[in-house]
Amino acid sequence: PVSLPSAVGQCGNQVGCRFWDLALREHAAVNKKGIYDESLSSFFRNVDTRSGGDGPDIYKGKICSLKARALLIDMEEGVVNEILQGPLRDVFDSKQLITDVSGSGNNWAVGHKLYGYQYRENIAEKLRKTAEHCDCLQCFFIIHSMGGGTGSGLGTFVLNLLEDEFPEVYRFVTSVYPSGEDDVITSPYNSVLAMKELNEHADCVLPIENESLFDIVNKIHQMIDSGKLGSTVKQNSLVTSSAGSTKTVQEKPFDAMNNIVANLLLNLTSSARFEGSLNMDLNEISMNLVPFPRLHYLVSSLTPLYTLTDVNVPSRRLDQMFSDAFSRDHQLIQADPKHSLYLACALLVRGNVQVSDLRRNIERLKPSLHFVSWNQEGWKTGLCSVPPVGHSHSLLALANNTCVKPTFIELKDRFMKLYKKKAHLHHYLHIDGMEQSCFSEAISSLSDLIEEYNELDATKGGPRTDPSRLKIAS
Repeated sequence: PVSLPSAVGQCGNQVGCRFWDLALREHAAVNKKGIYDESLSSFFRNVDTRSGGDGPDIYKGKICSLKARALLIDMEEGVVNEILQGPLRDVFDSKQLITDVSGSGNNWAVGHKLYGYQYRENIAEKLRKTAEHCDCLQCFFIIHSMGGGTGSGLGTFVLNLLEDEFPEVYRFVTSVYPSGEDDVITSPYNSVLAMKELNEHADCVLPIENESLFDIVNKIHQMIDSGKLGSTVKQNSLVTSSAGSTKTVQEKPFDAMNNIVANLLLNLTSSARFEGSLNMDLNEISMNLVPFPRLHYLVSSLTPLYTLTDVNVPSRRLDQMFSDAFSRDHQLIQADPKHSLYLACALLVRGNVQVSDLRRNIERLKPSLHFVSWNQEGWKTGLCSVPPVGHSHSLLALANNTCVKPTFIELKDRFMKLYKKKAHLHHYLHIDGMEQSCFSEAISSLSDLIEEYNELDATKGGPRTDPSRLKIAS
């Protein structure tokens, strides 16, 4: 099964760049013979470039020239040009890029209404072309941020376009939410306008907060600098590290944060790329974790954040990995799932872990977690035998949990502060097709979503009774 990522906007392309780099590192660590195999085909085409240009695909045998199955879109050229001049330049060709020069000026309406309609045919054509090369297209990924103009506006336009053009293919969105101290004043407008589109057109959204990524990076640095670990850390095992990838230039401050998101996506897709005793397809995540269409926001956590160089893995450390996945400081948004209500939870485990380890830890953790009364057994599990680079095992937990609600409430409050004063509205309303009703509909959509989470939270205190079994008359 093939996943097609589309990176939109500056943040989306910076994360995308780290993702492709670390994906190559991961496949290189497993694929020692340089043979184009099924797992590589999930994200890369093998193209015969000997005759120059974009030659025919080669489906087996030696790797000739790997081309990423991807679309890179940005209304400024900076980041995409950097990728084209960097070590990944040969993985992309011009047919996969759409750029402009003037940017979206931190304005959702410019990205969505102006550039969306201007580039619609071009984007649709490139998506079709990329999809034509896929034997079994399982899902689209959009990687974008919510605070700026291109990521939020054009990113959600691409999401709508995917629904129109490929209604049967799952749409996963990785959305980076701005922090309260964001330097883009209009980011609450952009985020809430984008949320309405995510509510209506995405199958699954993985919200990520800059603040949480920043905290994780700091936590790792503090642990290493303080020497508290008692044993040295394997450098390439850091969830923030680029060690062993193609990255040769000086790392940027955001690279470590973006590597965390890249690792999330690698773990999410590992089951589709590598063998394992319990495979989990991406469409199964949506099927099992999203009981109601709008409540499709999944809180993610990654563990471990690093691996120590002593190789043996006592089961205590394995159990710690599962415990950490439910702790507040491993979540990729500022949230505490343990004290909120679970609708469902997925555990995607990689490496040398047995089904019995999985079952034991679920049974151990279950009493401390609150699940909705009608889905007490709401666990979905996946086991992939290939661990991430530098690790013996890892875990990605995805929780459909009411703990996302505070993030949405805070976003609504920040939106209302501006909206009550009608501040900055004129920048949006002079764009063709942008009405004030777009704002009122967007805040109403967000309020409805918060209310749905409130209604679920109201059931949390109820008794945990097992549904009575059917009695069969003898």
